[in-house]
Amino acid sequence: MTLDTVPLLDIDPLIDDPATRIIVCCGSGGVGKTTTAAALGVRAAERGRRAVVLTIDPARRLAQSMGIDSLDNIPRRVDGIKATGDGELHAMMLDMKRTFDEIVEAHADAERARAILSNPFYQSLSAGFAGTQEYMAMEKLGQLRARDEWDLIIVDTPPSRSALDFLDAPKRLGSFLDGKFIRLLMAPAKVGGRAGMKFLNVGMSMMTGTLGKLLGGQFLRDVQTFVTAMDTMFGGFRTRADATYRLLQAPGTAFLVVAAPERDALREAAYFVERLAAEEMPLAGLVLNRVHHSGAARLSAERALAAAENLEDDRIVDQEAGNEAVRDSTVAPPEPTADPVSAAHPDSAVDPNSAVDPDSTADPDSTVDAVSAAPTVDALTAGLLRLHAERMRVLAREQRTRDRFTALHPEVAVAEVAALPGDVHDLAGLRTIGDRLATGGSSA
Repeated sequence: MTLDTVPLLDIDPLIDDPATRIIVCCGSGGVGKTTTAAALGVRAAERGRRAVVLTIDPARRLAQSMGIDSLDNIPRRVDGIKATGDGELHAMMLDMKRTFDEIVEAHADAERARAILSNPFYQSLSAGFAGTQEYMAMEKLGQLRARDEWDLIIVDTPPSRSALDFLDAPKRLGSFLDGKFIRLLMAPAKVGGRAGMKFLNVGMSMMTGTLGKLLGGQFLRDVQTFVTAMDTMFGGFRTRADATYRLLQAPGTAFLVVAAPERDALREAAYFVERLAAEEMPLAGLVLNRVHHSGAARLSAERALAAAENLEDDRIVDQEAGNEAVRDSTVAPPEPTADPVSAAHPDSAVDPNSAVDPDSTADPDSTVDAVSAAPTVDALTAGLLRLHAERMRVLAREQRTRDRFTALHPEVAVAEVAALPGDVHDLAGLRTIGDRLATGGSSA
């Protein structure tokens, strides 16, 4: 499939449509998800949408590019937006521990909340348990959507090793919190009284003894205390995760798979496209970042290299005559100089048309060496031809990688974003990315 037959992703109708309420930028790490999300937010706000960007980016590049000193768990207004109508932009960075704390504080009474928040196992779980970040991203998305303060929410998904973690991790954490192990730890507290103590002493003595040896007695007691305090909240975790999952499947949500024209990134993108289709989640298309182009694409790498070699060969063959003319007996000897001083001391002769200052203390031989060491036009041209050949090889490699993806998924619309010469570090750079996103489909 050629680029001419690939459906084009048109970004502006997507962000202008009031029915679009959530855009999720997903993909593997290091492909420009954060920059894409921020650029979409700026463009949407400046086209009249009340947008908020939720990022889960530990590098905090989003805050810097938007001119904000720092981002936290509270949406912050972005200044400098050239908005039309009611357009405005807010940005925030997910604080997964603070989000977890907010859930506890909202769904437990004050005494139980204090017990949970001070529990060592909870502190470990909320700060870095596998899947917590992705789960809390889903929780925060659900909170933002419930507030109905913004008409467009743009989510920058966590920089996971695999793009699929964003969809899988919340279910894994929900399964853990609602799983057999947790239910077993909760059982004594649920039975209560003497029967509960009997159950604990008889039914769990072997298990707790074994786990105590493996995990440590204090750790196991911390887990049991945590489970007891969280008893009334476990069902809520699964319920909210399911509700947010359904929100991602709703017609008002659009997924943008972000990738670079590299084999691993597009392989992850292909997996994600297939997973979204299996989960019946709405895919808007693929954003292909950092695509290279050339204004002289008609000059192939092979022709450029051949031309460079020809120029370099000519420099080797076509040398100055040197002293051959002196050895030629048919050539008349030079006329004697009229200046006896110059004749006696040739090095002291000064060309009146020369730009060299006769009073200068500079070594005249150094000027000759500098001129002879300067690259010639042919050498510069050959170097540029070799650079062009390397660029054309990169273009060909990217094209083969794109072709493999489009052959597998010919139905996926694509917008290509040309590579920038440097990093994006301000609103102007984000606007440039937004412009390239909007024209990426037509330039593809």
